[in-house]
Amino acid sequence: MADKVNFTDLQLNNWIIRQCASIGVKSPTPIQSNCIPEILNGKDCIGAAKTGSGKTLAFALPIIQKLCEDPYGIFALVLTPTRELAYQIGDQFAVVGKPMNLKYCVIVGGVDMVEQGIQLSKHPHIVVATPGRLADHLESCKNFTLSRIKFLVLDEADRLLSGHFDEQIKTIFSNLPKLRQNLFFSATITDTLQKLKEVTSKEVSLYEAPSDTATVEQLEQHYVLCPKDVKDAYLVEVIREYKSKHDKGNIMIFTDTCKNCQVLSMTLNEVGFENVALHAMIPQRQRLAALAKFKSNTVKMLLATDVASRGLDIPTIELVINHSVPKIPKEYIHRVGRTARAGRIGKAITLVTPYDISLLQAIEKLINTKLTEFKLDESEVSKIFTQVSVTKSEAYIKLDEGDFYEKKLINKRKKVDIGRSGPR
Repeated sequence: MADKVNFTDLQLNNWIIRQCASIGVKSPTPIQSNCIPEILNGKDCIGAAKTGSGKTLAFALPIIQKLCEDPYGIFALVLTPTRELAYQIGDQFAVVGKPMNLKYCVIVGGVDMVEQGIQLSKHPHIVVATPGRLADHLESCKNFTLSRIKFLVLDEADRLLSGHFDEQIKTIFSNLPKLRQNLFFSATITDTLQKLKEVTSKEVSLYEAPSDTATVEQLEQHYVLCPKDVKDAYLVEVIREYKSKHDKGNIMIFTDTCKNCQVLSMTLNEVGFENVALHAMIPQRQRLAALAKFKSNTVKMLLATDVASRGLDIPTIELVINHSVPKIPKEYIHRVGRTARAGRIGKAITLVTPYDISLLQAIEKLINTKLTEFKLDESEVSKIFTQVSVTKSEAYIKLDEGDFYEKKLINKRKKVDIGRSGPR
């Protein structure tokens, strides 16, 4: 058995190693020990490992080291599909780069563009962005340039290259220098990422974490079979049953649409389960505030769409509930990856109706694991069914009376005006 690798073996500067130790990162994870030396040696890199495996530091540490050798802004561009993940990546750069006074900015939708333009004009060392908003800046203002970047990082690369962001990516790439290091990271290697290796002109280092299963061993995975019309009562009973035995752990619940997310959040708050919601129809400031409440344990339950399924690192999540079965099996991996991170124990429970059986089977085939049944007392579900149904109906009425649908129409108009498809 080989000796355990430490950060010194990876040729990282001592001050970077000390800074990692100060935030509790004492030794590298496999993706870090495999990718960091290759990046420092100037290779392009494609890295894939289970969520929670330390992918962000696998590219942040070598970028910061290279930045020290030749500090200027804008040195690196990091693209990511969601706003929350962009902020999280920015925070990690800030923490590790603090001793060298690293400057970074986060460019995402939902925030004042003028203020962002001012930040970009100051040429920070690192720009972390979602594709839509960065493309808007490139098309509307000329007070910054990406023509001198040394590094381009695509985090959650499979999602960025899935087709949703094609127009924005094209705009961004046309503003980048041809000579640069390209770093692509994801939880899963897809056909798209394999093709990238073939078309790039530089030597590429490819690392994929070896595993027969796509989810971690510390994760208990269950399903609850329920009739479609009674699913919300089953959800409440799953929460009640879990909280009766695990009152301290945080719960994350995934739904399929913004509307369902908002209605379920309102319903659960009314029946006594305090929660916050995170979806694309919520203003960015409120999204960050909701996330901060959840991360700080002020509120112990978060309802979200798949906007929160990738990359977010919240160590206190003990249970992930899928209120809807994801239609794309790989999204299941990203969702349940919010728990059982960095060696911790976690649990995932998926509510399955008779219409979802084929989706469940596709997930089980992908993760090479059979989900086991999570037993509930159906008489308890019957007792709460009426209360939950009435509360949810009232939530729909409140939503109709509010400006939720008006905001949705405004957002749709914005997308038509800009002439782009794909989220920001």
